Amino acid sequence: MTSEPQYKRVLLKLSGEALMGEQDYGISPDVVKRVAEEIKTVVEMGSQVCLVVGAGNIFRGMTGVASGFDRTSADHMGMLATVMNSLAMQNALEQIGIDTRVQSAFPIASVCEPYIRRKAIRHMEKGRVVVFAAGTGNPFFTTDSAAALRAAEMNCDAIMKGTQVDGVYNADPKLDPNAVKYDTLSYMDVLKNDLKVMDASAISLARENNIPILVFSIHEHGNFANVLKGTGPHTKICD
Repeated sequence: MTSEPQYKRVLLKLSGEALMGEQDYGISPDVVKRVAEEIKTVVEMGSQVCLVVGAGNIFRGMTGVASGFDRTSADHMGMLATVMNSLAMQNALEQIGIDTRVQSAFPIASVCEPYIRRKAIRHMEKGRVVVFAAGTGNPFFTTDSAAALRAAEMNCDAIMKGTQVDGVYNADPKLDPNAVKYDTLSYMDVLKNDLKVMDASAISLARENNIPILVFSIHEHGNFANVLKGTGPHTKICD
């Protein structure tokens, strides 16, 4: 193993729920600050970082549909919720000295930049963190799919999937004490076994572009940096 990061440019995918902490809803300032510190450590190691955050802590489109919302309207509401989470992450990162830009898939000019691929790459080359908000800008696509799409567009070396547990298991480790953790999986293993890592569209897009997915716990201090160095607990999904 090495003390140097194994990936030069990565996309970190976080669920909205990861930002709730012990709350039932919303954004925990303490959790957002701690995640920002994890990102700062990686940036200071020399890796370039971009970020996609879900919106399940504020509004989940499919839950809205189940409650009677039109799917397109519900997904648009979810996309707007990702903007709120993205601005929270930007604020936390800039408070600890990490220059950050939020780019939205649909224009909100007075709040953040529009998504422009070449501009986003230039930001990262200058050492800035870029947070991609509003998913793909289209309904019927999840933020997992947005993460895989942006990772491909940014020529990322890996997708870092920050979760509640330290990898992918054959069962929920919180419910089944005999759950077995996978060290490595192929993309096809994930698809054939319907493992709930990312949705099928995201897995397929990562596979087509040969982008490995590293699943790890975002809640373990220093784990983001350790996984990048090859020393932290995680599951790697690749061909």
